[in-house]
Amino acid sequence: QVQLVESGGGLVQPGGSLRLSCKASGNRLSLYALGWYRQVSGKQREWIAHIRNSGHAEYSDSFEGRFTISRDKSGTTIYLQMNSLQSEETDIYYCKAQRCENNYWGQGTQVAVSS
Repeated sequence: QVQLVESGGGLVQPGGSLRLSCKASGNRLSLYALGWYRQVSGKQREWIAHIRNSGHAEYSDSFEGRFTISRDKSGTTIYLQMNSLQSEETDIYYCKAQRCENNYWGQGTQVAVSS
């Protein structure tokens, strides 16, 4: 079992930046890839990026170069640095732990991009 708690969401102006955090706890965390998704109500969750315990990160083409995923030394907290945010990126952002068929989700953190 893995528990995930996101934080760092809030209101940001268009063109601004925000950094999200996701604190993970549970058994054998090093076996899981930790990642970020976002979802607008009624739509499918969209993959942003994930990072493995080795530190290797992968990104969706839609976000590479503008969003950066990272992790702390313990591997229990990951971050998502988001730059040049636009109003259409107002979403709930979710953290996910994945290993084979085992998936765990956090509750999400709301990001609102508005002037």
